[in-house]
Amino acid sequence: MKTSLLAIALATLAGIASAHAQTNPAQAYPTRPGVVIVPFAAGGPADITGRIAAEIFSKALGQQFVVENIGGAGGATGTTRAARAAPDGYTLTLGHMGTHAAAVALTPNLAYNPVTDFEPIGLMSTQPVVVATRKGFPANNLKEFVTYAKANASKLNMAHAGVGSVSYTSCLLLNHEIGIKTTMVPFTGTAPVLNAMLGEQVDYVCDPILGPLPHIRAGTLKAMSVATEKRHPALPDTPTSAEGGLPGFQAAPFYGIFAPKGTPQAIVDKLSAALSAGLDDPVVANRFATLGAVITDKKDRDSKGLAAMVKSELARLTPILKAASAQ
Repeated sequence: MKTSLLAIALATLAGIASAHAQTNPAQAYPTRPGVVIVPFAAGGPADITGRIAAEIFSKALGQQFVVENIGGAGGATGTTRAARAAPDGYTLTLGHMGTHAAAVALTPNLAYNPVTDFEPIGLMSTQPVVVATRKGFPANNLKEFVTYAKANASKLNMAHAGVGSVSYTSCLLLNHEIGIKTTMVPFTGTAPVLNAMLGEQVDYVCDPILGPLPHIRAGTLKAMSVATEKRHPALPDTPTSAEGGLPGFQAAPFYGIFAPKGTPQAIVDKLSAALSAGLDDPVVANRFATLGAVITDKKDRDSKGLAAMVKSELARLTPILKAASAQ
């Protein structure tokens, strides 16, 4: 009799626990593998940052998170896929200045709203933009680049990872600052852009430091400037935009993780905490430092910090990019 009563009691408790888990799915989350969509080709800054995020989630949450590269339309294709995914915490996306700010001004009929279609998870890093040219380009610094570009704008080819991408946005800002229009050659991501640069097929690119850095160090690409107020420790001999005569050209795009709108707050909080803790890992910090990226301060890297960054970049970039596009 006692055994039967014990069995009944255990079954009742199991039923209650099961019902509680069903009504509170965040408590058991995650119970299966997840995906981090990177809306660009493999090998570029967004891809590498997304893979670091996936590794952080896998280690912290006990389920594997894998990267899925979905390139196209300057990041809009993959970002749209993420926005339309089930809001259950199993599909996340890597977003940045291009996909979640510049795209609004640059992409007609954008299929998602960066503010209302996502739940921000956390802000990971910023990556200063480097203006780099092919090895055989006539200029050797930004001042020489500006002089040459003004005299030969119609002959220049600018490589980018699609309209709305960081490389497109940054070079559009640069061209606007100089007052030129050049031929813009689209690719699916930073890796194919750099391959074209190394093959001397295109003239210049404005991309986060992570991509061009090893090629600049190897002497196969030339750095014209870093678009920040201070010189970057990874390229101490490369002048800033201000030193090169363009103080108005400043670009250090943000990188963050987003979930589809409607993802339960408890899951958002769990992911945000895991991401923030992972960024404190000395191994991760050293990896970002090696890549030339700057990890976001702890006080600014949560979901609120990412939401604020998206809104501020939208407000900053929209009027500039609309004016630049109409130039």
